[in-house]
Amino acid sequence: MNDSASSITAVRLRSVGGLLAASGGLIVLALLAYAPALRGAMLWDDPAHVTRLGLQGWHGLWRIWFEIGATQEYYPVLHTAFWIEHALWGESMLGYHLLNVLLHVGNAVLLALCLRRLGSDSAAAWLAAALFVVHPVCVESVAWITEQKNTLSTLFYLLSALGYLEFQQRRSGPAYAWAFGCFLLALGAKTMTVTLPAALLVLSWWQHGRLAWRRDVLPLLPWFAMALAAGLLTRSVEGEWVGANLVVPDLSLLERTLLAARVLWFSLGQLLWPAGLTFFYPLWDVAAESRGWSLHLLAAVAVTAALWLWRRRSRGPLAWWLLYAGTLFPVLGFLKVFSFSFSYVADHFQYLAIPIAMAGVATAGVAVMRRVAARPRALAPALAVGVVLTLGLRARNQSRLYQDNETLFRANIAHNPQSWMGHHILADTVARTPGRRVEAIALFRRALELKPDNPDSLAALAALLVRAPGHRDEAIALFRRAVQLRPTFAEAHNGLANELAATPDGLAEAVEHYGTALRLRPKFALARANLAQALARIPGRAAEALACFDEVLRAMPDYAPAHFHRGNLLATVPGRMAEAIPDYEAVLRQLPDDPEAHLALGRVLTQLGRPADALPHLEAALRGQPNSAMVHAQLANALALLPGRLNEAIVHDEAALQIDPRLPWVRFNFALHLLEIAGRIEEALAQVQQALRLQPNYLEAENLRGIIHARLGDAAAARAAWTRALELDPTFAPARQNLQLLSGKTTR
Repeated sequence: MNDSASSITAVRLRSVGGLLAASGGLIVLALLAYAPALRGAMLWDDPAHVTRLGLQGWHGLWRIWFEIGATQEYYPVLHTAFWIEHALWGESMLGYHLLNVLLHVGNAVLLALCLRRLGSDSAAAWLAAALFVVHPVCVESVAWITEQKNTLSTLFYLLSALGYLEFQQRRSGPAYAWAFGCFLLALGAKTMTVTLPAALLVLSWWQHGRLAWRRDVLPLLPWFAMALAAGLLTRSVEGEWVGANLVVPDLSLLERTLLAARVLWFSLGQLLWPAGLTFFYPLWDVAAESRGWSLHLLAAVAVTAALWLWRRRSRGPLAWWLLYAGTLFPVLGFLKVFSFSFSYVADHFQYLAIPIAMAGVATAGVAVMRRVAARPRALAPALAVGVVLTLGLRARNQSRLYQDNETLFRANIAHNPQSWMGHHILADTVARTPGRRVEAIALFRRALELKPDNPDSLAALAALLVRAPGHRDEAIALFRRAVQLRPTFAEAHNGLANELAATPDGLAEAVEHYGTALRLRPKFALARANLAQALARIPGRAAEALACFDEVLRAMPDYAPAHFHRGNLLATVPGRMAEAIPDYEAVLRQLPDDPEAHLALGRVLTQLGRPADALPHLEAALRGQPNSAMVHAQLANALALLPGRLNEAIVHDEAALQIDPRLPWVRFNFALHLLEIAGRIEEALAQVQQALRLQPNYLEAENLRGIIHARLGDAAAARAAWTRALELDPTFAPARQNLQLLSGKTTR
């Protein structure tokens, strides 16, 4: 007994040692193949998957599970994984890339274990695993962080399959529970895995030659129910929330069937001969091209029929064919997927089916080599190693493209010049690089030549044009076209509103578009902040504006622009000027050197009679904007209120007017300051007269002109100035009081 137990233990140790050695070899292969991509930056929609700010806390985790729309797609298991990863290494891309590679290797190991459980020999099982690890078509799923949805869901898919095979053999309750739990996790990572229960039925048929209700079908009924529920939910989210129903054309059943055959053969061809791989393949015109796809459909039917007839000799080929085609079913074109708007095929679409394909290739290859090779022990391994290394080198070259958006999408449009999405993403990337706006505009225009009705390109081009002088009208037209094509495009409504708000008569319409953006996205804090700023400019709507600002700041307490504009509004509301101070201070906590915030706070403190407190802020504003007439003028006002610093104030008045001599209010203040210095009353008169030439209806300046004339002893000129002020505004009390004093009708 002891010898027997020792033998069993030795066998198990050898088995575990062999598994570890094989797994280690696969890790080495994967790292060699994917090394160029490990330091890659975020690509395309990675920012929508790497956990964003609003989802990073515990409440964010709750939203991931229970709020549809909180994430780009409702894949709670995937986004929980991203949530954990963000907690571990933040936005360091290396962690995400390494994990994706390890998940990929884990999938390869599980593939080998599944094949071994199904009776495949070791050579075929581990060759399939190696081919899967290094196949170039896998690069898109492994090197692109977003597609962790593939690597993670496939891991749970294969764990579930392995558990179910254990259940089939032993009819064990824990094995069934394990398998079903892993299937639910797979669905929560990506619903492409809905095909698993059907695949398990195919495997049961392959093993037994027929399906038995109690043995094969009944245990999988809950699986089919969950698959149906998950599929319907994803279809709804993809269609309504992601927008597939709006951008993917409707096709007839015949067109969809022909498209499915075309996708099937295209995908298989890419696996068997992985040449010409690219991120976005050409978008087929199904209505125009599908008539020529009849041969694809006939070939698929013929292969299926032939393998059906062959099943009496061997069920393996038909099972393999059904597994491969069935696993691809969700992306064959029968269902609407948002990405069908730019291509009906993609490398990452078939990641889940690649293990099946590689299992078939490896099994057939090993069988053939053992039959035809004269010296199989030497030739077969050499051929296998050669194929693996060749694919590995091809995968390594492909992974070099996944460094950043510009590298990847320049390669894409070089291979597929008609890729409007490739042009769009490249343009967006270039636009984020300082000094490349003209290049980005040209790329967006090319994207719109290829797809004129793309709201995203229209809005992005508009957002660039608004920064180029003289293009506001074109930008408004582009934003209008974008919201016309996609009325639910909240960002475009916000962009259109921003430009309308900057036009003389567009403020009312801007408020409407801000409101539309907020109805579409109630938590669109930027649009709400912009709405608040617009309302602040409309007489009588200050209370609404302040309510908007309060709501923005409840959602984003540290949002500096909202604090700044709320402070500006409070500074104009009678009796509430002092409330602006905490807002400006909040801005300066975020942006300690912001000259605008220092200027605004300094101005408010001066007006509240606190010039000593205002002075440091105004000096900080001057350091940031030494050539600002506004800053010099406000600094002059504060200095004039401080004992013994009037001459310094006048220096800054003069500096402000030297920078911009067209500011009537600066000349008015300058005149006030000059009046305080003996012998400079004539200069004060000259300044106030200049202010009136710049702004003829300047009430306060007319009143001051009268005061100066009265001091100079020119009563007639003083009376004329105050009379003119009352003509402008009969309720202007200072001018009326001065006239009464001049006429001797009142006493002091």
